[in-house]
Amino acid sequence: MAQGIAKGLETLSPIVEETESPVSEELWPGSSFEEIFLEHYGHIVAALYRLLGDRSRAEELTSEVFWKLYRRPLPPREDGNIGGWLYRAAMNMGIDALRAAARRKEYESQAGRILAEAQSPASPLEELLHEERRKQVRATLARMKPAQAQILLLRSSGLSYQELGNVLGVALGSVGTMLNRAEIEFQKKYKQRYGREEAL
Repeated sequence: MAQGIAKGLETLSPIVEETESPVSEELWPGSSFEEIFLEHYGHIVAALYRLLGDRSRAEELTSEVFWKLYRRPLPPREDGNIGGWLYRAAMNMGIDALRAAARRKEYESQAGRILAEAQSPASPLEELLHEERRKQVRATLARMKPAQAQILLLRSSGLSYQELGNVLGVALGSVGTMLNRAEIEFQKKYKQRYGREEAL
């Protein structure tokens, strides 16, 4: 992960230096932006990678999210929850990218670059079936409302209900209901398209 963070900082550094303005300096005194970047970069890349299945694209979009944060101040209500803003911005960008890829019929080629999972399937046939299932899950997520796809992705990334509430800016009591509705919608759309249910 340290390598990815270093790569991300290298990507942003030339852009920041070339376009740095007094406004940006006022927004990010000292090393505050770098501290935020180092704290959240790996988590944002991981969340986008789960969505896109392409580590390089996940790192590109993560850099775009941080560049967006660097260039403009957050709304007052977001000031105390920079992590939540970063997750929401990243998921919105990721879902937009996924939809664009599907529209251009490039989705299959992007999904084909998924890195090998930690536990490899036992046979080429199993590997092929796993790959096909991942494509189907991503295609189904692309057809859902962004908010519903976002909560499913964040939950599958390991966020607790409390963390989901913080990231999404909703009350803890609402998280379970939102998650349940999103799961039902996912199963409905998946079954409509592929004729069976899929475990989340």
